[in-house]
Amino acid sequence: MLRHLDTSPRGLTEAQAGERLVRHGVNTVLAWRTESWPRRFVHSLRDPFTAVLLCLGLVSAAVAAWGTACVILSLVVVSCVLRTSGEYRADRSMAGLRDLVATTATVLRRSDPDAPGQAREIPVGELVPGDVIRLGPGDLVPADVRLLRANGLTVHQAVLTGEAVPVAKEAIDTPHPPPYDGIFQQPQLCFLGSAVASGSGTAVVVATGTRTRFGSAFGGPGAGPGARDGGARREASAFDPSVLGVSRVLIRFMLLTPPLVLMANAAVRGRGLETLPFAVAVAVGLTPEMLPVIVTLCLARGAARLARMHGVIVKRLPALHDLGAVDVLCLDKTGTLTQDRPVVDRALDAHGNHDPDVLHWAAVNAWWTLQLAELPAPDALDEALLEAAGPDGEEYDGVAALPFDPVRRLATAVVRDPARLGVHTVVVKGAVENVLERCALEQGERERLLALAAREADGGLRLLAVATAERRARTGTGTGACTPADERGLTFRGFVVLGDALAPTAADALRALTDRAIAVKVLTGDHPGSAAGTCRALGLDPGEVWTADRIDALTDAELAEAVRRTTVFARCTPEHKARIAAALRTAGHTVGFLGDGVNDLPALRAADVGIAPLGAVDVVREHADVVLAEKDLTTIDHAVTEGRYGGVAITTYLRITLSSNLGNVIAMLAAGLLLPFLPMLPAQVLAQNLCFDAAQLAFAYERPHPDAVRRPTGLRPRGLLRFITGFGALNAVADLATFGILALALHGPDGMDDAAVFHSGWFTENLTTQALVMLLLRLGRRGAEGRRAPSPVVRAAAALAVAGLLLPLSPLGPPLGMTALPVLYYVLLAAVLALYAAALKAARARYDRRAGGLVAGPAHGCTVAQSSNLR
Repeated sequence: MLRHLDTSPRGLTEAQAGERLVRHGVNTVLAWRTESWPRRFVHSLRDPFTAVLLCLGLVSAAVAAWGTACVILSLVVVSCVLRTSGEYRADRSMAGLRDLVATTATVLRRSDPDAPGQAREIPVGELVPGDVIRLGPGDLVPADVRLLRANGLTVHQAVLTGEAVPVAKEAIDTPHPPPYDGIFQQPQLCFLGSAVASGSGTAVVVATGTRTRFGSAFGGPGAGPGARDGGARREASAFDPSVLGVSRVLIRFMLLTPPLVLMANAAVRGRGLETLPFAVAVAVGLTPEMLPVIVTLCLARGAARLARMHGVIVKRLPALHDLGAVDVLCLDKTGTLTQDRPVVDRALDAHGNHDPDVLHWAAVNAWWTLQLAELPAPDALDEALLEAAGPDGEEYDGVAALPFDPVRRLATAVVRDPARLGVHTVVVKGAVENVLERCALEQGERERLLALAAREADGGLRLLAVATAERRARTGTGTGACTPADERGLTFRGFVVLGDALAPTAADALRALTDRAIAVKVLTGDHPGSAAGTCRALGLDPGEVWTADRIDALTDAELAEAVRRTTVFARCTPEHKARIAAALRTAGHTVGFLGDGVNDLPALRAADVGIAPLGAVDVVREHADVVLAEKDLTTIDHAVTEGRYGGVAITTYLRITLSSNLGNVIAMLAAGLLLPFLPMLPAQVLAQNLCFDAAQLAFAYERPHPDAVRRPTGLRPRGLLRFITGFGALNAVADLATFGILALALHGPDGMDDAAVFHSGWFTENLTTQALVMLLLRLGRRGAEGRRAPSPVVRAAAALAVAGLLLPLSPLGPPLGMTALPVLYYVLLAAVLALYAAALKAARARYDRRAGGLVAGPAHGCTVAQSSNLR
């Protein structure tokens, strides 16, 4: 390897390093860059709803409807500014997180070819293939390296493989031949993204940047520095197709409405292009102008609340909506359901019975190995032993120790009991096979103990074997007083069984997620038994555990069916995780994925919303949509709840606005055919829309009842279309009833010739019926229960009704073409409103029953909550 890389154990010269830095590039997987505010603003115009509004504003300007054009374009600007500002702040917060990663490495460099190598710290970006580096406890491996020397070296590879325990590494001369447990298990190789748990080593850099295994998972050499997508385009999230679906419905209506208005007026009333401004006003009236503002305001407020109260950074605002729609959460076991450390489960004697004496001797070994070998810190297994048994070794005098050796797979301590002079006790613990072969056992007994260990480990638990021997005291201290020859003829004591330490909040968080109708899928590279045991300990039924080989045998269609009924997938590679996430989406689920290692990156891309903790590797944090302050499922529950509040507000706005607008458009088309004048002047349409839109802003500030966010929320275009069609027709009936009142009750058969009276009456009726709709069709409307002050929606609806009643009577009435109405009209209007309210409540109750106990299920517009909670 040294010859291949044209280097030596003394390291590269400065000249060689400089030349290779130019040739291979800097040692970074991604060249971070923060997108500028103006670029983000331009990109926000790509939002489908915003694009529809922008086109309508330009059309309004083309037909000289300057007031409408100004209002619409102002809403576009406000929406884009809100969205851009929120995402820009999130990106700046992420820039601060990037400073948390390691930035230097210890490298051997020479001033000239004949000089000795000098160790010095350099930025990791300056490492090149052929550099010789030194590794110590706590160091992050800065590149892919091949070990030249190692002393008790173990590394954490969880970010690459998902393994919870450190992996032993050694500087063997030749790789293990295949079949072997993958490239990451080759003992002579360490990889970028892993961290040194214990021991030390010297290694030569074999790959840097995007040519590392880490970089290959991120995007490979083709991605290059500065690639934003890691060489693969991110899948569209759940929010994108739903928004596009609703946008297509609106665009069809808007493209169809103006020609219908023009043709109907030309055929029936003989009007020409003078009705074009009115036709455009009708199309604008159908559009939910405030939707981009409502969506952005709801999500931005939710993101700000999460950042302030829970330390959650939402990098992409639509991702918060996706979180509210998530009904399946995929996660790894290690570090999420469990902590990144083992704990002692039990101690067994040679017959499988509980024996605390075995744990005592294991702790004696751990204590004196740590004390005499001068290790910087105990490894994870020793920590677990000492935590369970305490510092039992203090009652002895330590004589000598041999620390854990990856080749021998043993650790040995020699201690002296002060009460027994002249006798030393050798205490050995380590891998079962290695300890048993050093014990004085018959072959049959050894095979029985191996079988017992295999049964105990079948559940994915880890076992340490413990043995002791008494030796005559020898002179000398330190490791020289203990040799591998002392590890022979031992007396077998028993096994210490270790499992994974459960995350303290995991059980409660899993119950909370279940209560919110979110199914949890565990995707892990760990042992199937270990994964199943952890799930059972947390109250999650694992059912039948699937392993990677079963997944490989299925087609995509078969996997999409299988993932519905399977909870735990073990021995998963990154490709398996991504395939499972994609299969869940194919099966119609909205998928969230929580990951922190580079092995989680493909699945993070494949999910609807990618979630990463603050401690995740930097490339995963960069690609995640949501970054958590802590790797805690409780924090995800808070984020999901906030997303659902936003989803309820957005869905409520769409349902109410579109149904009201559709009713108005139907009534306008009918009135245009019946009346000798335009049913509403463009200025009146604009004033009505302004009043209604201003009131609708209240939905962004409404906090629905908690029962309204117990189920996933999501836009369903077909269900939404059915809802707005039904309730829009009901609204049109109320409008037509108002026409009858105006025509017959007030002025007789010729009453329809009074344009000012008609415009005033319909304007008042429109705003008051819309106020009723806001109150009776909103979701989770008991959010203010228990509070004396009315909710923001109640106040806004009241203000809208007052505006509808008083505006025709105010000084603004005549300039808008409206006049005062007789008292009798208000009496008859009250009767119409009462009947309309009763019809709305009856239709709402019928709709809820047909939705199968939901306000709107997956096929009915959105998934929100049980209708009994929204009466």
